[in-house]
Amino acid sequence: MAKLRLIILFSVIFSVFGCVSTAKYKDRLTDIDNLKKDVSSLKDRLEQEEDELTKLRHEYDDLKKQNQTISEDNKGLNEILKSKTDELDQKIVELRAKLANKEVDVSSLQENIDELVREKAAAIAEKGKSIAELKKTYDSLVGEMQEEIKKGDVTITQLRDKLTLSMVEKVLFDSGSAKIKKNGKKVLDRVAGILKKVTDKQIRIEGYTDNVPIGSGLEGKFPSNWELSTARATTVVRYLQNDGIDPERLSACGYSEYRPVASNNTDVGKAKNRRIEIVLIPKDFVKVPAGTPKTSD
Repeated sequence: MAKLRLIILFSVIFSVFGCVSTAKYKDRLTDIDNLKKDVSSLKDRLEQEEDELTKLRHEYDDLKKQNQTISEDNKGLNEILKSKTDELDQKIVELRAKLANKEVDVSSLQENIDELVREKAAAIAEKGKSIAELKKTYDSLVGEMQEEIKKGDVTITQLRDKLTLSMVEKVLFDSGSAKIKKNGKKVLDRVAGILKKVTDKQIRIEGYTDNVPIGSGLEGKFPSNWELSTARATTVVRYLQNDGIDPERLSACGYSEYRPVASNNTDVGKAKNRRIEIVLIPKDFVKVPAGTPKTSD
């Protein structure tokens, strides 16, 4: 820039003091003006380039700062990534260890399941055998009690592994009495002969009445139908024991008038409700499963 100014200055001095003509002098002035314009133009361009350079430097500084920030961020991300990777690697190791233990547990569990399946199959087979044996008892009782069944005095039902023989009051007892009649004893003897062969069942004797209150003449002996129904059941239990049934398999209970099988509004219904039921149930019996009973009538 300084050299350019010197050149211009020398050119002006030479043009002014040299031995030149007026025309040449004017030409020199024109050249000087043009040079001034060129210098001005060059100055403008130089300023523009300097501005552009300054702008580029600022942009460079900004990019440098951004790059530094990115580098720092990358460094932080790499550290986080490494930490997470190490953590995941540790968890993988722990999970593999747990999985190894689980495989042992699963193997042991499968053995237990297999054992339970075998036990269940055996229990089902045993249950089926028990039901089949009870069916034989059912058939024997039905065959033995044909006459009473035809009269409607006896009903025999089988619900899977539960068998019930129901006898109306008149088969065993007189009205208001807990003493077994002579013909009633003969009926119980026939029943006992079959029940003696059944060794895998409980034998529960259940007494029931209608809803007619105990008469005034019997209140001293049986204050209510509770006492009458229980006394009748107990009498039958004692008779079966004396007839050779294992007493450990026997039990007695009375239900009074509160479990009717028919309406107490008619004489026919009341007669059905006054009954003794001999129930055969499994020794481990808890609850009778739902289903449709097999009946003889």
